[in-house]
Amino acid sequence: MKKVMTALLAASALVTLAACGGNSDDNGSGGSGSSTEKVTLKFQSLAFQKTTVAATKKIVADWNAANPNIQVEYVQGSWDSVHDQLVTQFQGGTAPDIIHDESADITGFINQGYLADLSPYLSQETKDAVSQGVWDTVSSDGKVYAAPTLLQSYVVFANTALLKQAGITATGDSLSWDDLAADAKKLTANGKYGLGWGLKSPTATVLNLGMNFDGQFFEGSGRDAKAKIGDAELAVPKRIHDMAYTDKSIDPTSLTQSGSDVLPGFYAGKYAMVVGGNYAAQQILEEAPKGFQWEVLPPLKGTSSKQAANPQTLSVPAEGKHIEQAAKFIDYYMKAENLAAVGQGDWLIPTTQAARDAILKATGGKNGWQQTLVSGNELTKAPFQSVENYPKWKDQIATPALQEYLANKTDLATLGKKLNDGWGQVNS
Repeated sequence: MKKVMTALLAASALVTLAACGGNSDDNGSGGSGSSTEKVTLKFQSLAFQKTTVAATKKIVADWNAANPNIQVEYVQGSWDSVHDQLVTQFQGGTAPDIIHDESADITGFINQGYLADLSPYLSQETKDAVSQGVWDTVSSDGKVYAAPTLLQSYVVFANTALLKQAGITATGDSLSWDDLAADAKKLTANGKYGLGWGLKSPTATVLNLGMNFDGQFFEGSGRDAKAKIGDAELAVPKRIHDMAYTDKSIDPTSLTQSGSDVLPGFYAGKYAMVVGGNYAAQQILEEAPKGFQWEVLPPLKGTSSKQAANPQTLSVPAEGKHIEQAAKFIDYYMKAENLAAVGQGDWLIPTTQAARDAILKATGGKNGWQQTLVSGNELTKAPFQSVENYPKWKDQIATPALQEYLANKTDLATLGKKLNDGWGQVNS
């Protein structure tokens, strides 16, 4: 989950010295160590923006100051290479003691037995702080293989001035897809579009937002999963297609662009609204012309406002020598003030309500934070997250099929058939 960054928490006090009161008496317990053995744990972090790296290093430094017998060494990793790197490390027995990744990527590692069950080690406080739907994304057969830390959601960004000119006020707890379509049509005039939507890589967006309409896409798990493509699963691509080619309120060209590519058109008034990952708020904040007024609209809703949760994660190798000590650090990382620090730094949604509340207090809900944080309440596990060959289906089948449909080169029935039949091809 590569995310665009904001400035480090205005009050870096959010990353307080809570560590100073934490767990020093338990420093060497568990794993293979005695109560007096000093261990050093390698923590491979994928934080890459300056402010998030700084926030993460501060968490490590505060922990080390309070826990002389469990020292954590910060190791810089990269989202671009983490999967292949972990494959090599697991096979060679050199994986770091604490692994930063995301739930969609660790499913295969869980199935292959590479990750430790953290259920006996994580504190009850940590377990209670995260919703069950998010825990489900890192769990299998009653065991927990990672701690979920940060989330993203898909939100609607709007040009405040253009909405006011059109007499549109988006309030309430949610924004229905019908209202989104009506507003986009009303905002389309004089060569300008109501909506720009960067869907160059459409699969994640379609499957995540498909949960708004109870879309499943798959039944079962692992290699035994079966494709399930019906009206619910096709609701989101159909609505996007209708807005682009029937209402003509979405610029078709934007559907071939990335989320970042459509933002200049948003700043210039070509698009009154854009849909993208909530983390784009930081890019808007940094790039938009001075005086540009924008807002995040309430979460999209079909039959529900649910979206798929794909949290960033912290996990431990099954063959690790210091599993319990690593879990103690993960517990500390999960404290509200620490998740708030990295969450605000990465412009992402913490998995705990206490951390969300801390960000809301620090930001006053400005720059889209209030609606962004609310959108995190409906994030939960999606069926496709339990499917072992989903990445292959996504890349080889779903993405080209959706691109073809959104380019108006095929019809909805053909899209559904390709998505269904394609699963049999990649999962045989």
